[in-house]
Amino acid sequence: MAVFTPVTTAELGDWLQDFDLGDVVEFRGIQSGIENSNFFLTTTHGEFVLTIFENLTATQLPFYLDLMRHLASHRVPVPDPMPRRDGSLFGMLKGKPASIVTKLEGAPELAPTPAHCIEVGQMLARLHLAGRDFPQHQPNLRSLPWWQEKAPAIVEFLSREQRALFDAELAHQGAFFGSADYASLPGGPCHCDLFRDNVLFAPGREHARLGGFFDFYFAGVDKWLFDVAVTVNDWCIDLATGVLDHARVDALLRAYQTVRPFTPAEERHWNDMLRAGAMRFWVSRLYDFYRPREAEMLKAHDPGHFERILRERVKSASSLHS
Repeated sequence: MAVFTPVTTAELGDWLQDFDLGDVVEFRGIQSGIENSNFFLTTTHGEFVLTIFENLTATQLPFYLDLMRHLASHRVPVPDPMPRRDGSLFGMLKGKPASIVTKLEGAPELAPTPAHCIEVGQMLARLHLAGRDFPQHQPNLRSLPWWQEKAPAIVEFLSREQRALFDAELAHQGAFFGSADYASLPGGPCHCDLFRDNVLFAPGREHARLGGFFDFYFAGVDKWLFDVAVTVNDWCIDLATGVLDHARVDALLRAYQTVRPFTPAEERHWNDMLRAGAMRFWVSRLYDFYRPREAEMLKAHDPGHFERILRERVKSASSLHS
């Protein structure tokens, strides 16, 4: 959520004439993130988030916005896109597609406990089940084909040891994704990026309550187990080492499975999918770090973080088979 495309208050005011959202009260850029230009927007009608999409096209965008609207209608707490006067959920701003969504209550919990993981696990399962009747289909655009596509632009920057890990994991995941077991895994619309900073918790009477999931612009149709693995790889680890915190892992997985139990194939391939989740973000962070785009407020994430996580998951797989 960096700012690649700056917008003045006057430009925004003109653009808002196509909405029934009142007048601008406050408007400021959001500094975190690396994919789109995002702004907090307060109008005389409420608090919202404006997103200008830097990579997604006007053809791709309806999937994400319609998915959020679908989930919101199923009582999954997600940002609800605001329609323009013509009924569309986005318009063109500075030559790029842009949308306005409701701002959720709360703040990210960057030091989660098992109690936080329980709430995240249950809601993620609810999200998966709520998406079963969503009629649109768009694959996860950052899955295996994207890793394979970006590999040539990355490997020249890797050490010999890193290159060995990268090549071995790409081969492992290629075999896994091509297997009959993988094809049998259940799936549907997934968030695909449910990190700690994409979940909000609001104050409650006894403890913090889940305020909602946001930033759906990496969402796609994928295996549900991949979505769980991506979430566990962020919510349930020691950030310094990438080692899993088993109390948090157990809390999140038990909570998820009270809503949607794993299939036997999902149980068998849990570690493979943890590795896939780590590989996905190692590839993207390497690409963003070594092939950056210009932005006003951009700080690339450390690729080493997901390299450590991947090494831990590979090590765990070796111990399972030893």
